[in-house]
Amino acid sequence: MNTLPAQMSNSGGTWHLFVPLMNASVWPAHDWARSAPAPTVAERERALNDLGYESAPGHHWIWTEDSEIYDDPTSSVRLIATVLIAPRVLGGAS
Repeated sequence: MNTLPAQMSNSGGTWHLFVPLMNASVWPAHDWARSAPAPTVAERERALNDLGYESAPGHHWIWTEDSEIYDDPTSSVRLIATVLIAPRVLGGAS
């Protein structure tokens, strides 16, 4: 199974999920028009499904934090969620 990462972050007040694809000028993405609360796992999975993906079996969302301004401990924190995904299989084996 080919997997790739999906990421979700909040910068500028809204949550943004995207799938970074190599050699693509536009990445599949989904936005939530709210700053809080963070999208639930179910909302994230629905968004991935709408984009044609699903979480890879056995993989779960992992959260990390980063600074808005590199190496500045007084900087605002940016939360980033990541999960490995795979293309969604429609139907099944016959």
